[in-house]
Amino acid sequence: MDTLKLKNTMNLIRKMIQYNFRIIFGGRFIWFLLAAFAFYAFVSIVAVLDGEMPDEEFVYGVLFFPAVLLIFYPMTFGIQNDQDAGILEILFGIPDYRYKVWLVRLVLIFVLVFLLLIGFAGVSSIFLAPVNWLEMAGQLMFPVFFLGSMAFMFSTIIKNGNGTAVVMVILGIILLILSDALERTMWFVFLNPFDVPGRMNEVVWEGIVLKNRLFLVIAAVVFLLYGLFNLQKREKFI
Repeated sequence: MDTLKLKNTMNLIRKMIQYNFRIIFGGRFIWFLLAAFAFYAFVSIVAVLDGEMPDEEFVYGVLFFPAVLLIFYPMTFGIQNDQDAGILEILFGIPDYRYKVWLVRLVLIFVLVFLLLIGFAGVSSIFLAPVNWLEMAGQLMFPVFFLGSMAFMFSTIIKNGNGTAVVMVILGIILLILSDALERTMWFVFLNPFDVPGRMNEVVWEGIVLKNRLFLVIAAVVFLLYGLFNLQKREKFI
């Protein structure tokens, strides 16, 4: 009996993963993936032709924008994709909806992006500069987790992919405008941990990086919880 129950549970999990990957890869995700790789390849080739010496700092900067592109589509358009597919009503009929469906999907999305970033880091290590694949991908996941969670939260508020995309682009521009004031502080979302300021003690810089990563993780968790809470308000989506 226990074996049959375990088998049914595993089949359910497998089907859920397959379905969510179809949602994640559906629509325009492939175009964002291709755009991420094209941007990465273009910037890398131009930099090498210009005689720039790639290092960890350079690789992180080159991979940052592709990383944001990879998380942008599934988080921004996920709710709208469910609405367009006409399955949102069914999903809201599942007990503990946020935990059994969207929480699983969020985990799958972040794991998928992490694996893709490991691949990008591997290519960089071969063609640009030797880097630790896992460390590079792990460092990139902090801003990815933050921005992806923020996009998910806004998607549950706006409930429209295009509207969420506009809001995220505007917020990105605002963050870029504030970059000069925040660049060497723990509040800088785009902080490059490998870019150690020349006049700053390395121990002090490591402290700033640690606080920055804690800030990004805590803020991302708050965004996720708020977004999941919004998904309980069935009447606002149906």
